[in-house]
Amino acid sequence: MQLALALRLVGLLLILYSLTLLPPILIALWDDHNSLSAFLWTFCLMLIVGAALWLRRSLPFSELRARDGFTVTVVFWVVLSCVSALPLYLSIPHLSLAQAVFEAVSGFTTTGATVLTGIDQLPTAILYYRQQLHFFGGLGIVVLAVAILPMLGLGGYQLQRAEASGPMRDEKLSPRVTHAAKLLLVIYSLLNLFCALAFKLAGMTWFDAITHSFATIATGGFSTHDASIGYYKNNLWIEWVAIVFMLLGSFNITVHYLMWRKKNLLIYWRDAETRAFLQIVTVLVLITAYVLYLQTSASPLEAIQKATFMLVSLMTTTGFVTDSYWNWPLFLPVLVFGSGFLGGCVGSTTGGLKIMRVVLLYKQGMRELLRLIHPNAVIQVRIGERTVSERMSEALLGFTFMYMASYLILSMMMMATGLDIVDAFSATSTCINNVGPALGGVAETFKDVNSAGLWISSFAMLLGRLEIFALLVVLTPAFWNH
Repeated sequence: MQLALALRLVGLLLILYSLTLLPPILIALWDDHNSLSAFLWTFCLMLIVGAALWLRRSLPFSELRARDGFTVTVVFWVVLSCVSALPLYLSIPHLSLAQAVFEAVSGFTTTGATVLTGIDQLPTAILYYRQQLHFFGGLGIVVLAVAILPMLGLGGYQLQRAEASGPMRDEKLSPRVTHAAKLLLVIYSLLNLFCALAFKLAGMTWFDAITHSFATIATGGFSTHDASIGYYKNNLWIEWVAIVFMLLGSFNITVHYLMWRKKNLLIYWRDAETRAFLQIVTVLVLITAYVLYLQTSASPLEAIQKATFMLVSLMTTTGFVTDSYWNWPLFLPVLVFGSGFLGGCVGSTTGGLKIMRVVLLYKQGMRELLRLIHPNAVIQVRIGERTVSERMSEALLGFTFMYMASYLILSMMMMATGLDIVDAFSATSTCINNVGPALGGVAETFKDVNSAGLWISSFAMLLGRLEIFALLVVLTPAFWNH
């Protein structure tokens, strides 16, 4: 492994990322001088460290191998998440280092969980900065999922250009990662632009429209208000705009690209994963709305509205809140919260298992049942017209095991910090799935979780965002032995 080359690339990325601090610096100059020094110090630190790493002698970037890609990806996400905490730590009184890092990691991984209260009273520059973390984190996720992870051979992502993603069978986004990244930037930016315009037309201020579009397309969940989207509870248009763009943010971005090229909305429905995602969402919404209608005083339309918003918000791992779903009757809190385990589509900004993996696990389970009935039958797992290879099935099972093992171990570690079983398991779930809202004592905020719990939660968010394997492989001793 070429560590010097990987560190040099990280230096370049730090230099580029330091430029993202210019917008909050300008806002601080215009509206809030108290947070200005925090942003300036962070900008200088990132620029100096990045330049120091960039000026190191090493091989040209063309020599970067897939093995080095793991190091660059993990170091980049860990370093940027930690450095991004500095403006929050330096400008928000009484915020501990663990809390600042948790908040920054939550923003950058588009989780949306928070330790803050009194968000409405925060300086404008800090409010913007928190939302901007979602924007650049979401962009990083898209590039990671579509341009990098398939090259690193992580199980499940190679299928995104197969018939598993419908029209992607015979087309590629681009043969070059650099070209692909540019295309993804354009599509991602356009989605944010359209979302901001829709929010403005629905009744938001320009500031709220822009900042909430960052969180919506990135499926993050941060808001400029303590009440989240519930701040606009009398405006159903805003909720429906959020629903539509949360769904769009959950689709494989390469499918957006094909729809844009072919100018055909049916591209979405022809994509097997997107179609399965929409079908699951519809079924869960109908179940939730029916129970709400029977068990509460909600009218049919009100029940559908509440069910649709909260189900879409949690299943897309966005985490916007308009109602206290944890107080809903019967099994609904578990159903709504549990939908976050499913997540959205491969190649999107969502967390969770991803629908592609869920569908493949279901088909593999059904295959084993059929084999018990017909022991001599040759039964293949197929997605559309493509047969899933045994290697892909093995990678999927390996991922699922590591996901479940990580979830259980981290939950027990959270219990060791003093949380009860409900808080520990729900906190781990919301972090490893990058959801945001949880259940129990961490349903609304993590402010009462101690420093040890916050460090564990920050690790869980990074673990989930980097698809388990990408982070664990770097932590494996064998990775460093060759």
